[in-house]
Amino acid sequence: MDPLGAPSQFVDVDTLPSWGNSCEEQLTTSDTAAETYQEETIRSPFLYNKDINGKVVLWKGDVALLNCTAIVNTSNESLTDKNPVSESIFMLAGPDLKEDLQKLRGCRTGEAKLTKGFNLAARFIIHTVGPKYKSRYRTAAESSLYSCYRNVLQLAKEQSMSSVGFCVINSAKRGYPLEDATHIALRTVRRFLEIHGETIEKVVFAVSELEEATYQKLLPLYFPRSLKEESCSLPYLPADIGNAEGEPVVPERQIRISEKPGAPEDNQEEEDEGLGVDLSFIGSHAFARMEGDIDKQRRLILQGQLSEAALQKQHQRNYNRWLCQARSEDLSDIASLKALYQTGVDNCGRTVMVVVGRNIPVTLIDMDKALLYFIHVMDHIAVKEYVLVYFHTLTSEYNHLDSDFLKKLYDVVDVKYKRNLKAVYFVHPTFRSKVSTWFFTTFSVSGLKDKIHHVDSLHQLFSAISPEQIDFPPFVLEYDARENGPYYTSYPPSPDL
Repeated sequence: MDPLGAPSQFVDVDTLPSWGNSCEEQLTTSDTAAETYQEETIRSPFLYNKDINGKVVLWKGDVALLNCTAIVNTSNESLTDKNPVSESIFMLAGPDLKEDLQKLRGCRTGEAKLTKGFNLAARFIIHTVGPKYKSRYRTAAESSLYSCYRNVLQLAKEQSMSSVGFCVINSAKRGYPLEDATHIALRTVRRFLEIHGETIEKVVFAVSELEEATYQKLLPLYFPRSLKEESCSLPYLPADIGNAEGEPVVPERQIRISEKPGAPEDNQEEEDEGLGVDLSFIGSHAFARMEGDIDKQRRLILQGQLSEAALQKQHQRNYNRWLCQARSEDLSDIASLKALYQTGVDNCGRTVMVVVGRNIPVTLIDMDKALLYFIHVMDHIAVKEYVLVYFHTLTSEYNHLDSDFLKKLYDVVDVKYKRNLKAVYFVHPTFRSKVSTWFFTTFSVSGLKDKIHHVDSLHQLFSAISPEQIDFPPFVLEYDARENGPYYTSYPPSPDL
């Protein structure tokens, strides 16, 4: 109701039924049936997750009418596009919106920019530019559309927004096939909620009558509302379900270099039996993968009969199995520990990943699931240069990762993890941890010792990474202030780093 008593035209997102509650009676299954599906059925890469489903809303209506933290406007690069979504937003927001947009100086395809909501019920408007679709440039269009959804969600996370209302970003005038675009939209949102779900309470897909049927058909693939629906939806997933972030995977861009181009490789007989064919890009589901005789391959490895190239392919195949499992497993219990997360960049522009030792209850969790979660989060990070910041602060014996686990992790992960890891900052080490690290990097693994930097105070860390680029657990700041004095925003370079 407005102040004069007239009903408001705006719709509060909290009053809308979530996707998880839709058709609830039809989808309810007994505990016995649920156990049967878990044990006997191949699991989807997009698992049934009641909590995630509770955050998602499909609503037929005008996105401009949503009362939420932010709504999404789809436009062109000059932010002057005239389409039904934009025109409704401009009309309801008032003339101040146009003035604010002029200050942004446009927006590139795939990017996202923020303005106030002005007269809208939503506090903010996130503007993004979807790609023009041409079939011969399909790969570029898919990547750009993924970037639209991903950048909108990332901006919402950075601004601590609790709810976001999406329009259908691929407007009809840009020619993007609705079903193809919907696959990208849904899987990108799903993957983001899996990793950053604690930051966003509600995601609304505001659709028109023409778009509603497509969303109703495809939502069960990415947000199954029961184990039975998960199982029934699995065969309808496309071959490319993206990486851990939902980003399209482009096999053509994967560079493959032979040791001796034009010459047959060693052990051609083993190659012919399946070792030489890398089918990892075909799909993540079990039925889309074809393997050679795994027992025979392992026996040959033990006998030392495989060439180095064949060993590398076997290792890659093994890593792909871990990655496939990481994408399909429910890892929400490990994610809730907040022991591994991405923050800003270091002074060289490299991604900074944070590991909080105190948040890892080694004796209480399944460490194989912890390894899967590490792979799930890091697979897309490790394609570029990155650094690790490990907070050893106030850890106890119940938080210490043993050398066997670390060796297993080091052996399992892909070569890109090791090649692109440029530094590990070990913050607040103890004498015992320094000795353990030296033994591990000297006798258990190679190539890591020179990358380890023991950091006794945050002052030293800030010579490599600006304090604004790291999300600190409060207890780390308190401990460092108590031991080393409070930190400030700038410091002289430290010779230790």
